[in-house]
Amino acid sequence: MLPFWIALQFLSSLPVRLPGMPTPQEMGRSLLCYPLVGLLFGLLLWLASHLLQGVAAPLHAALLLALWVLLSGALHLDGLADSADAWLGGFGDRERTLEIMKDPRSGPIAVVTLVLVLLLKFCALWVLVERGVGGLLVLTPVVGRAAMLGLFLGTPYVRRGGLGSALAEHLPRQAAGWVLSGCALVAVMLGGWPVLWVLGLALLVFAWLRRLMCKRLGGTTGDTAGALLELLELAVVVGLALTAG
Repeated sequence: MLPFWIALQFLSSLPVRLPGMPTPQEMGRSLLCYPLVGLLFGLLLWLASHLLQGVAAPLHAALLLALWVLLSGALHLDGLADSADAWLGGFGDRERTLEIMKDPRSGPIAVVTLVLVLLLKFCALWVLVERGVGGLLVLTPVVGRAAMLGLFLGTPYVRRGGLGSALAEHLPRQAAGWVLSGCALVAVMLGGWPVLWVLGLALLVFAWLRRLMCKRLGGTTGDTAGALLELLELAVVVGLALTAG
């Protein structure tokens, strides 16, 4: 259970206390539990949506989005903002891009990116709520966090000595493949065959973002991993909204 608690502490704002400092091996194994954290988030969103039945759809969607952001402590939104600033301000230069990501300040492009992503998520949630398919919300956080596992499995981590370096180096690779296969199977079981095209869309977005990272940086960082998670969640929830009803 320790890898799960490590993953939950790292990926959420929930009050999780660990018995001590995890070893690099335990950190690597915690990556296998990222989809489980996503499943927990999805179930909490589904429960909240159930409790909010009868509330006007716009407010219902806004409250779900607020809960979604609060559960992760906006950790990945921060990575998305840093990545957006760096991609524009880096002018194609690897070192400048990495340096901008370290800057805690957010520029206009970061603000615009966050507004657009949150607005699209809100609209997609509104559609799902109005059409009574809030249970599909369970899928989105699972796919997003499974994508992080897939990213660390097949992409070099470019900042040596950081937390992400330990995650990538000590990830049990064979087990990771089985976990990703299991996530795809569970997604189809929960959403039925129509969800396959949504998974296909998520895979295309994943491949495109990974290609951009490798072309500019030679791999990934914690910020770009967070950006990937947010954009994969966006792709999935929008895809679900397009197929709903």
